[in-house]
Amino acid sequence: MHERLVIIPTYDEKENIRDILEHVLRLSPAFDVLVVDDNSPDGTAAIVQGMQAEHSGRVHLLQRSGKLGLGTAYIAGFKWAIANGYGYIFEMDADFSHSPDDLLRLHAACADGGADMSVGSRYVKGGHVKDWSWDRILMSFTASLYVRTVLWLGVRDTTAGFVCYKRAVLEALPLDEIKFIGYAFQIEMKYRVRLAGFRIAEVPITFVDRLKGKSKMNSSIFKEAFIGVLQMRARIRRP
Repeated sequence: MHERLVIIPTYDEKENIRDILEHVLRLSPAFDVLVVDDNSPDGTAAIVQGMQAEHSGRVHLLQRSGKLGLGTAYIAGFKWAIANGYGYIFEMDADFSHSPDDLLRLHAACADGGADMSVGSRYVKGGHVKDWSWDRILMSFTASLYVRTVLWLGVRDTTAGFVCYKRAVLEALPLDEIKFIGYAFQIEMKYRVRLAGFRIAEVPITFVDRLKGKSKMNSSIFKEAFIGVLQMRARIRRP
C-alpha cells in the first residue's frame, strides 16, 4: 500500500480500463488505484479483477449493484480510502480525458505547494480543451461562470473532476450529507472544501475528449447542476 490512491468510477469502460490502470501504475512515485464499478454489463470489473492478480495490493475494486451515480461512487471511494489509511486521494476519469501524468502535478500542489485540494483546471492560464466543439466549450465555460457568480467559489473550473485531496480534507467533510451525483457533486465538493477553510489550488491541464467508449453526459446532469447550485447556496453553511 502506498500513500496515494486514485479513485476511478466506471460504467462500461472495458475499452479504456486496462490502459488507464497500466499508465497510472507506471508512475513514480507510486499510486494505487481503486476502481468503483457500477455493475458494468460489458465486463469492466472482470478486467480489473484480472489486473488485481497481476498487481497484488495495488489495484482494488469496489463492485456496486447498479448504476448509482458518479457522486455516490466517489463517496464510497473516499470512505474506503480513509479506512485504508491513504494520505492523498485522487479523482480521475477512466477515458483518458485526464492525463495520468498530471497526477504528479496535482500531488505536488498538495504535498509541496501548500494546497489542501488541487484541481486540474481547463480555465486557468496554461489550461486547454482539446477536440471539443465550440458550443460545448461555450456551455462548459458559461456553466463555470454561473457557478462562480452564485457561490463566489474562487475556482475557475468549478465542474472539474480531476482532483487531489489531502486526507484531512475528506475527514473534515460531512460525506453522508452530499447527495448530488453529476456535475453538481463536483461543485458541492469544492464549495464545502472552501467553506471549511481549506486552500484550493488550480493546476493547468489539457482536457481531451474521450477516444473510446460512450460519454455518460446527459441533459439531466446539467439540470441537476443548474438547480443544485441554487440549493447549495441556500442550505450549505460554513462549519
